[in-house]
Amino acid sequence: MSAPRNSPSPSRSSYKNAPTRSVSVDGVDFAYRELGPEDGVPLVLLIHLAGNLDNWDPRVVDGLATRHRVITFGNRGVGGSGGSTPDTIEGMAHDAVRFIRALGFDQVDLFGLSMGGFVAQVIAAEEPHLVRKVILAGTGPAGGHGIDKVPTLAVRATIRGALTRQDPKLSIFFTDTASGRRAGRAFLRRLEERTDNRDKDISLTSVRAQMKAIKRWGRQAPSDLSAIHQPVLVANGENDRMVPSRNTIDLAARLPKSELVPLYPDAAHGGVFQNHEDFVARALGFLES
Repeated sequence: MSAPRNSPSPSRSSYKNAPTRSVSVDGVDFAYRELGPEDGVPLVLLIHLAGNLDNWDPRVVDGLATRHRVITFGNRGVGGSGGSTPDTIEGMAHDAVRFIRALGFDQVDLFGLSMGGFVAQVIAAEEPHLVRKVILAGTGPAGGHGIDKVPTLAVRATIRGALTRQDPKLSIFFTDTASGRRAGRAFLRRLEERTDNRDKDISLTSVRAQMKAIKRWGRQAPSDLSAIHQPVLVANGENDRMVPSRNTIDLAARLPKSELVPLYPDAAHGGVFQNHEDFVARALGFLES
């Protein structure tokens, strides 16, 4: 493992201006961005299916970075990161741990969204000394209700989006109501705020590997969540069709030290983006409690 390349100290500027850096892990370059204060426990963000560095809501990242060092990264084979994308959640988790250690951290907090929440659960269970606290949003446990259908739903949303000339993220992350559609359009505008040095789109090969991993996760035997002893904040919208919201309730019930954010009304898979002000305030309170 080599030291990070192109790594000036973290920027206090907004996520749309945060430089993209890379660190080499066993000969594979991982692309990442960081911002916020340099002291304290870093917060590492784990993205959803097919997401790259530019799929994080800048209001969420900027809000968290007001008081924490926030790091987003592309796991192996995703966006500007090299190598081949693993087709298991466990493989993704092991790569994430190697990335975290390559940056020289011996303790981090994790925020996992959707597929990233699956990865966060594995890291928290396998690396109890590395992980201090965990935030899980729009996600569920191994073997959770309907999770094996996520790839099919994502493909359908992509096809429907192509036919209707609408971004599939609108139907995946938001409800089909007036307020849901309004929130979705605002979210898409925020994702376009960064105009320079944007991340590469994820390749079809990597998306297929991620879909295979998600299907396996959904069909696994339920994991023993009582083995996760870190404090966990759990959040979602009440109408999540991708990872059904009942999985959020299930997670909170089975994790020994969980705190459940009341499910956001008229919100779906992207509930934490739609309600970013409330979510950021709750996340900061949780991380600092």
